[in-house]
Amino acid sequence: MTTPQVNVVKTEKFSVLEIASAADDAASRGPNATAAAAAVADGQSSPAKNQKKKSGGEGGKKKKKGGKNNNDNEQKKTTNAEPPREWTPELEADLQRILTVGEECISSSELKSLLLAKGRGSNHPAEFNLYDGFEPSGRMHIAQGVFKAMNVNKCTLEGTNAKFIFWVADWFALMNDKMGGDLDKIRTVGRYLIEVWKAAGMHLDHVEFKWASEEITDKAHVYWPLMLNVARSFNITRIKKCCQIMGRLEGNLTAAQVLYPLMQCTDVFFLKADICQLGVDQRKVNMLAREYCDVARIKRKPVILSHHMLYGLKQGQEKMSKSDPDSAVFMEDTAEDVERKIMKAYCPNKEEEEKIEGTADQQDAGKESMHLVKDTLKNPVLDYIQNIILCPPGSTFTVNGITYNEFAPIRAAFLKREISEEHLKKGLIKELNKLLQPVRDHFTNDETAKSLFEQVRQFKKEAATTSSSSSSEKQIRRLDLVSLGKVKAGCHAVFAPLPSAAPTLEQSMEVIIQIKAAADNKDQAKVLFLPDWTARVCNSCEADIKAIDAFYTVLVASLNALEPELMKDVVIMKQSEAILSDPSNYWISVINAGRHFNLDDVMGSNTNDADGVGVVIGRLMKVADIMGLEPASVGVVSQSENDAIEIALVERYFDEEMNTLTKPAVLNKDTPSLALQIVENEAHKTENFEYFILDDPKVHGKSKMKKAFCEPGNVEFCPPIVLATVFSKGDIMMIQRSPENGGDARYNSKEEMEADFKSGALHPGDLKASSTKIMVGVLEKLASAFKADSNTTKASKALKAFQKKMSKKK
Repeated sequence: MTTPQVNVVKTEKFSVLEIASAADDAASRGPNATAAAAAVADGQSSPAKNQKKKSGGEGGKKKKKGGKNNNDNEQKKTTNAEPPREWTPELEADLQRILTVGEECISSSELKSLLLAKGRGSNHPAEFNLYDGFEPSGRMHIAQGVFKAMNVNKCTLEGTNAKFIFWVADWFALMNDKMGGDLDKIRTVGRYLIEVWKAAGMHLDHVEFKWASEEITDKAHVYWPLMLNVARSFNITRIKKCCQIMGRLEGNLTAAQVLYPLMQCTDVFFLKADICQLGVDQRKVNMLAREYCDVARIKRKPVILSHHMLYGLKQGQEKMSKSDPDSAVFMEDTAEDVERKIMKAYCPNKEEEEKIEGTADQQDAGKESMHLVKDTLKNPVLDYIQNIILCPPGSTFTVNGITYNEFAPIRAAFLKREISEEHLKKGLIKELNKLLQPVRDHFTNDETAKSLFEQVRQFKKEAATTSSSSSSEKQIRRLDLVSLGKVKAGCHAVFAPLPSAAPTLEQSMEVIIQIKAAADNKDQAKVLFLPDWTARVCNSCEADIKAIDAFYTVLVASLNALEPELMKDVVIMKQSEAILSDPSNYWISVINAGRHFNLDDVMGSNTNDADGVGVVIGRLMKVADIMGLEPASVGVVSQSENDAIEIALVERYFDEEMNTLTKPAVLNKDTPSLALQIVENEAHKTENFEYFILDDPKVHGKSKMKKAFCEPGNVEFCPPIVLATVFSKGDIMMIQRSPENGGDARYNSKEEMEADFKSGALHPGDLKASSTKIMVGVLEKLASAFKADSNTTKASKALKAFQKKMSKKK
């Protein structure tokens, strides 16, 4: 069941719930609904809302005669408005209890507003959602187990009207090749961890576990477009600052590491989270989610409730590590394990000034921002006592025969040496074993839990024995369009250009020439790939879905009109449809390609940190697209610097990683420029610079040629000769002239025409007149074809409307 929309917002702002709910049902309600959902995700008004505005319905502004009626309406609104809810002692108790979970809350005032809107006594149809995620990797330390269970119980106490959503990141474990990439084993580990929480005392009545593998796959049409929209909203600099969640230096990142924060930010909105209840180490990416709300015009931002990060047990460990078994107490540890680890734990009783090594950026990469409260002692034993033992309301800690119910006196007594290190540790060992004993008992006495535990232990043994050979036998996960029956093996693939508001005639000819590049092999299948999702993430046409689709509809229609015989055998494949045929493997291949390359390599020489991160995502998608098509050859359309970078990445990846696939040949056919004028830079271009696919034959066919550059004798740049050559039927070009000017001239090649023009035998006026006739004919052919097809007609109107919209923004 879709969570109902909560906030009725009469401005062009949307709640977190509105974005996900609008998209959630899009597939079942047809293409119009999908467009509406996408519009909401992009922060636009939905078609339905726009229609209401036009018709004077809800949200519309309708002029009314007379000021008296308007005043009456305002009075009625005031009379009918619900009075603000009373802030009760019970709500205050909920607020204060939830605040104890976080080392920081952004912001407490927003949390208070959330409790008023959806909390206790609100009669809201749905609970407010908190979320955290975990990857089923096999082990759970005490912070993830006991500490998390305590925090969940605080947030979801009966009557609070809260639900805690755990995002079980089994898809990410699959992506990271955990458990040998066996999803069934990964899910078994996930169920084992849920049993741990159950045994640790987590109250599951208001807890929901959502499996990423199911949610992302079943709702790929919602999740991935949302991720693309998040990506297009930020530059590379901003995303680099989030990479502390991987504990990496900004200058030492793989390309995949900019994907993780984008996906985690997407999770917040996909899960309709009202509160992000993760650790302080995730603070920067959670702040990214709040910034996205500003970009997407989402009214209610998620509250960030960041819990404390427990220190590792060894000196200098800012947090626990699953890879170091002695850095933390784990939930499956025996009483002997607990005693050994705690007795060996770092336990200073003297505060020291922190020694800062390296640059500020190096300090921030996984260290500085792990803790928001300055602590010069960094004693993990005291940390356990404060944040685990004394975490539950009413808890106590006993040492040296004295029972404490607050942490400060314990710390003070230890620093004064009134409590020895040995006694402090023994007191902690006793309390930890009290907390862990129910978990041990559960996995001893409960048959289901016992079976899961045995399976997980067996998985670990298998992983240990196969790790040495796993790298050579690692499964290559990718979209396989050949096996899916979408394309034929060994095809020739041509990628259509990214869309713009005004598709050009040159773009059409570029695509045609690249399709013809494989003409020598008549049996080779031809595929024209339309990268509509790459267009969105690269912010083409401002990521306007309708405009992007309209561009490709018009482009393909122009190809069919200009080269009908050629296009009969060309398979038109939309990128979004190809991806959605196997989204899981496609995006794993994108991420794996990103892992292979350093971020700087993918950025190349033409991308700066200030540029949108969508450029990086788009280039990785090109690698995944070509892997999915598995073509024998690829035609490069624009041959720009961007294309050169992408093709270089593809060739490198096939050489270095894809040993089982044949690297496609890159066919570069020179495409003549169809520019009509010489300009010094892009800013000087006008509509007369070139012909557009949607140009009016009667208006633009003649006027543009009239203004075209045509200097007598200049054959280095002569647009009328180029256009006459490209669009003449057959190999013969006719120049019509009056008898007194020498009569009609017939040319069998471009070289013959250039020779006459250079010598002066062919006058610019005669050349332009003949070229005008050719171009009017080309534009008439396009216009007739577009008019005959209703979809192309609609697309043409949509593009022209978008052009008008863009011109108003200039």
